[in-house]
Amino acid sequence: MRLRYKVLFLLILSLVIAVAGCSTREPSVVESEQPGNANAEQKQQDVNLALYFVKFTADDAYLVREVRSIPYTKDVATTAMTELIKDSKSIFAPGTEVLGITIENGLATVNFNDQVLAANVGAAGEELGIQSIVNTLTELPNIEKVAFQVDGKTEGRAMDWWGHVGLYEQPFSRDLSKVYEPTIWVTHPTPNQVASVPLLIKGSARVFEGTVSARLLDEKGNVLAESSATATAGAPERGNFEMSIKFAPPAEGHGVLEVYWASPKDGSMLDTVSIPLQWP
Repeated sequence: MRLRYKVLFLLILSLVIAVAGCSTREPSVVESEQPGNANAEQKQQDVNLALYFVKFTADDAYLVREVRSIPYTKDVATTAMTELIKDSKSIFAPGTEVLGITIENGLATVNFNDQVLAANVGAAGEELGIQSIVNTLTELPNIEKVAFQVDGKTEGRAMDWWGHVGLYEQPFSRDLSKVYEPTIWVTHPTPNQVASVPLLIKGSARVFEGTVSARLLDEKGNVLAESSATATAGAPERGNFEMSIKFAPPAEGHGVLEVYWASPKDGSMLDTVSIPLQWP
């Protein structure tokens, strides 16, 4: 009997130790992962989104490009669309929601709820509204064209979209011809980037004869180097430009890149874009 009790006691003790061991190990795994995940999130950089809004004036309607900095997210496309339709400048009807976005082989298909069909902005606003979505999403490197759905469908009411401009010719491609503001924007380099030698400069401009100029300054405002380029189109059309500047980086401090176009009247700098840079 005593032997049986001893064996039973040892079995119970072993079971208690095993359970205690498991209960202490499992939380330790979670705790060791949590700080690592938090640090990883903290190291992720903010995301710059280029959004295209419709602007109406007394004489015209056109698109305005605005760059927003948002906290890091993996779902950039959905975040961009949410920023676009929820903004105070949005032409979309209140209650418009993005139900989902699928991206495959460069085509982004945006699925809206049916409230998107309640927008009432006229023919010009409808065309620009579609292009505002397309231009915003095609800023992302993995998207080339955009198609729309309403509650997962394209037929019926969805096909007529807002009445004047339907979805009959989708998918839609990027078109900057009606983007009037800003006059110049720079896509490379980005703010606070380490300047390469030579420094590559790329962007878009809507300027007289397409002539774009750039100069590189040190932290005291001294001009280190200058360059110029001709965009692929001149105003009133918009064109892309690309150029490079060779320079000798200062030993310390930081610099500023200024991109502009020169006034035909007096040569003054117009619509200047200033980008802070770090020296290599």
